[in-house]
Amino acid sequence: MTHRVLVTRLDGAGDVLLAGPAVRAVAAGRDTEVTLLCGPAGAAAGRLLPGVADVLVWASPWVVNPAPPIDRAALDRFVDTLAARAFDEAVILTSFHQSPLPTALLLRLAGVGRITGASIDYPGTLLDVRLRPGDGPGDDLPEDLPEPERALAIAAAAGHRLPAGDPGGLAVLPPPPLGDLLAPLDGRPYVVLHPGAAVTARRWPAEHYRRVAGLIARDGLDVVVTGGPDERALTAGVAAGAPGGLDLGGRTGLPGLSAVLAGADAVVVGNTGAAHLAAAVGTPVVSLFAPVVRAVRWRPYRVRQVLLGDQDAPCRDTRARDCPVPGHPCLTQVEPDDVLDAVRRLRAAPPARGRPRAARPVSLTPTEGHP
Repeated sequence: MTHRVLVTRLDGAGDVLLAGPAVRAVAAGRDTEVTLLCGPAGAAAGRLLPGVADVLVWASPWVVNPAPPIDRAALDRFVDTLAARAFDEAVILTSFHQSPLPTALLLRLAGVGRITGASIDYPGTLLDVRLRPGDGPGDDLPEDLPEPERALAIAAAAGHRLPAGDPGGLAVLPPPPLGDLLAPLDGRPYVVLHPGAAVTARRWPAEHYRRVAGLIARDGLDVVVTGGPDERALTAGVAAGAPGGLDLGGRTGLPGLSAVLAGADAVVVGNTGAAHLAAAVGTPVVSLFAPVVRAVRWRPYRVRQVLLGDQDAPCRDTRARDCPVPGHPCLTQVEPDDVLDAVRRLRAAPPARGRPRAARPVSLTPTEGHP
């Protein structure tokens, strides 16, 4: 008999990619079928994860920003949709600052009989298996775990563990053929610049990206610039900084982006989904990381990297969407020459055990920057 498990991660693409090891742990169970419940921004990433049989999409009013209105009829329809799936259990994956309880309430109304989550607050009858986050007596989920390890701990509390041979890195399904998308490069090595991010506090200045594009090109490498459909003006401006720079803004989708990243020598990117997608395909990352969230939780996971940005800046731990410090110094003080040096260092270091390219966990690789 099939054991139907609903795994929920209601955030963006990067959050969903970081949940991948936990999803594989749940899917490893005998006769287990995993449905992943995602927000609209995370659905495409969910479809790339090994172990996912189906993806449900729901815009949660306590996660999505801007939040949709509360609509009783829509909530009733959503609960009915869940009930019709007859899930045997649910595993709610959340970050340290999120509560699983609103989601658990809806799952309970949908008849899900066993629900696991991590909650600081008293869960009453909403959780059957509860982890207590914190670093004090009686707490069992440390605050400063990397996000994939936090998710794995929640899955393990529900009784789900990675199978033997799976080291727990990020992974995605094999990238699709790219056709002639990279044909202008004629097989030459390239570096990807991904200048966009969902929130402004995590963006390195566009002019800095434009300048480093020129520096990388003068170093003898081709430059490929990627971004979403709403970032075409940004990617075109950055690509114009490098002779022959290839602008792929709005042309790939997430599966295509995974293929572009998989072939790159390195990717230069902020704390956004493309950084975690690069980690999932084993491409070294120059991580332009703003400390509005902690790097120990959110930096690219188990991939060679150089982390740049002042991690002790005044914006530290604010979780700000717009930088609260005039001039955005944590990232603006990172110079294009610093990024070029990081690219050179990553290209000079040999990859550990080869570069993964398929739907398997990435091998452990050394990192640079903050431990």
